[in-house]
Amino acid sequence: MRKFEILGSKDTRSGFGAGLLEAGQADENVVALCADLTGSLMMDAFKDAFPTRFIQAGIAEANMMGVAAGLAIGGKVPFTGTFANFSTGRVYDQIRQSIAYSHTNVKIAASHAGLTLGEDGATHQILEDIGLMKMLPGMTVINPCDYNQTKAATIAIAKMHGPVYLRFGRPKWPVFISEDTPFVIGKALMLNEGTDVSIFATGHLVWKAIEAGHILAEKGISAEIINIHTIKPLDVEAVIASAKKTGCVVTAEEHQMNGGLGDSIAQLLALKMPTPLEMVAVNDSFGESGTPDELLVKYHLDSQDVADAAIRAIARKV
Repeated sequence: MRKFEILGSKDTRSGFGAGLLEAGQADENVVALCADLTGSLMMDAFKDAFPTRFIQAGIAEANMMGVAAGLAIGGKVPFTGTFANFSTGRVYDQIRQSIAYSHTNVKIAASHAGLTLGEDGATHQILEDIGLMKMLPGMTVINPCDYNQTKAATIAIAKMHGPVYLRFGRPKWPVFISEDTPFVIGKALMLNEGTDVSIFATGHLVWKAIEAGHILAEKGISAEIINIHTIKPLDVEAVIASAKKTGCVVTAEEHQMNGGLGDSIAQLLALKMPTPLEMVAVNDSFGESGTPDELLVKYHLDSQDVADAAIRAIARKV
């Protein structure tokens, strides 16, 4: 099992803020809008550097999405910023009609996603957002794993044309992807080659999958660990190739089991290559208030849960 050097501990939302600033420096058409959460989204640096390209929309998220769509029609590259809950559930109609259906070049930056939002509780811990967004035709869905990958993803989506949902979080998290690792939209990132089980993970759960790989290695189990940072379009070739090699699959995500990464991979395998599969995800439940670590343990999203799922998947291979 490959050893990963921890390069520090930073929140992925800070990666977004750094990437947004760099994207703005590279392209004068990049503009930013925020729904009264500039500090929480780490958009202050962009606002200070480009005050005429920053719009404080206030607590009016639906209006913000409409304004962003209009700016995109006018040739700008707008990034909208608010919590993931407010970036999706509150404004789904506006996203569907003005952004997805119209295929406008809007980048929806969604912070504080998943259980690791922590103490804010169930009303803010959206666990359905990936499903909501990936069902929209033409919507790209990206869920990076650490600070460096979130920064790279932000820069990458500024250069592509079309609507994007970019999901990231609040807690400080291990930084383990190097700064010079290329970010290619739609291409999975191999982290550890293995032979006994494939673990496809996304977002914060990528680190938990790496920890699970070490647990499994102590038992003599070789885990192939793949970072699925782009949930849509899914890297079909990478998933099929790994599943064919190992013969069983685990998916790991900080999202509802229904509608998330596991759902996409299960559908692909059912159509192309039926394979034993276990899902590590929230099982039809809302979250609650607690620390990120406490919640990951309670809702069975910790590294041991990923390792246990791998053992179950291997047992089903025969």
